[in-house]
Amino acid sequence: MHGRFKAILIGALVVLPLAAKAQTFPGADWPRKSPAEAGINPQLLKDVVDFAIASEVKNPRDLKLNHYRSFGREPFGDAIGPIKDRGDQTGVIVHKGAIVAEWGEPQRVDMTHSVTKSFLSSVVGLAFDSGMIRNIHDAAREYVAPIQLYNPLPVGNRADRMRQPDLIDLFDTPHNRTITWNHLLRQTSDWEGTLWGKPDWADRPSDKFDEWQTRQRFKAGTVYKYNDTRVNALALAALNLWRKPLPQVLKERIMDPIGASTTWRWFGYDNAWVVIDGQPVQSVTGGGHWGGGMFINAYDMARFGYLTLRRGKWGDKQLLSEQWISMALTPTGGQSPYGFINYQLNTDRKTFPSGPVTAYMHNGNGLNMVYVDPEHDVVAVVRWIDNSAADGFVKRLIAAVAAKS
Repeated sequence: MHGRFKAILIGALVVLPLAAKAQTFPGADWPRKSPAEAGINPQLLKDVVDFAIASEVKNPRDLKLNHYRSFGREPFGDAIGPIKDRGDQTGVIVHKGAIVAEWGEPQRVDMTHSVTKSFLSSVVGLAFDSGMIRNIHDAAREYVAPIQLYNPLPVGNRADRMRQPDLIDLFDTPHNRTITWNHLLRQTSDWEGTLWGKPDWADRPSDKFDEWQTRQRFKAGTVYKYNDTRVNALALAALNLWRKPLPQVLKERIMDPIGASTTWRWFGYDNAWVVIDGQPVQSVTGGGHWGGGMFINAYDMARFGYLTLRRGKWGDKQLLSEQWISMALTPTGGQSPYGFINYQLNTDRKTFPSGPVTAYMHNGNGLNMVYVDPEHDVVAVVRWIDNSAADGFVKRLIAAVAAKS
């Protein structure tokens, strides 16, 4: 009796550490497994890949042309950041830390559009974890000083610009003074103003033309609106907080530790230069709405998705706190399908009717999708797939990983 109990206890002591070690983290090279080695049905996994390739978005690969067919038609819609032609329909599927499928051009650096927002929110998360932001419900104005534009070759003198402000004050209006970090992160701030030549009302403008510049502001935190001008205001506020380029913060604190390549770049706009502590610094964008944003390959996107799947942990290091990831995955409510930008949640099963409620994606135009599914221990990067095919992809992916090889 005692001997049998002792054997079970020893077994438990052995099994628990092994279970913990099951959360593998890739080094410089991803471990790869065949479908059979990963316990995945090979034919069903092939069906996933074939479906993705057949569902490539029909928009032109010339993304400059595509811009002027879409966002470029908005007021003040001209691109002011770099735009790069895209590659083939591409994907990478990671199951339990190993790559089990890859297709297209996963090493190609392409725009990832609003997936950039998840990198931006992570940089804000690093500030929170470091104590630089005491509480996300604090007013952002308490942290952000007036900002000087970088103007190395001024024309004329300041007397010529008497009626123009010398400094950017992001939160100087009565409404903007009420905005918190949480409002900015959840896209419920209704921030008012013009930044980098883009008025807030000109981004995805309403059809009520007479209200573009005159409507009353919604109380911060009450109304959700996807708006890149306001996200760019968050990026500038975060730059003012860190006092150094956000791509540098991201590289040192996240991308290098997770083993990302050296090929990703995070761009801002041509006119988005400010002076920080006497040095010119470019404020980056939260997406590619007017060009710029994160240019990155599919493998690096998968690493970032895997970091969020593991709730901010990589190996034995907690790069982003579990508290931050939990807040990022907390639904905003109302009309918002998101937690923090750009964690698109599935809590109401509308994003992915075929997926579990715990699944989410980092979502960018294109469609660029980093699908994260903790229930099935899966991360899938899918680039340049038609929006209407996203749920069909997820449905087939779950069928493949749930089936026996």
